Amino acid sequence: MKKEQKKRVIMHFNNLPADIQEEVRKKYPDGFTDYKIKITKPNNDFFFAVPYDTEDISYLVKIDVKIDTVNDEKIDEQLFHNDEVMKADPKIKEEEEEEEEPDDKPEEPDDDDDDDE
Repeated sequence: MKKEQKKRVIMHFNNLPADIQEEVRKKYPDGFTDYKIKITKPNNDFFFAVPYDTEDISYLVKIDVKIDTVNDEKIDEQLFHNDEVMKADPKIKEEEEEEEEPDDKPEEPDDDDDDDE
């Protein structure tokens, strides 16, 4: 005898019957973060889901996931825009101090004609 397969259903959490929603909440009391899986469709769109099984049906429950769209440069700028780590390096600090020391000689003006040297 061949074992009958469960019906497989993909459904958004909000569209599940209320009793199934409650059961899913009980199965994942601390949220879906550690259990979510990414499903990629043939057109490269994707969604996140968590598995949930009843006696008759095997669900893939679609869940809403907020995805950050900020790029790494923007995040670095927000986190480190006032960061003064470079000044903490003694070698760099010494170089900066050397650059700041005024020369005893006055600077001579640059001639634009001598750029070919």
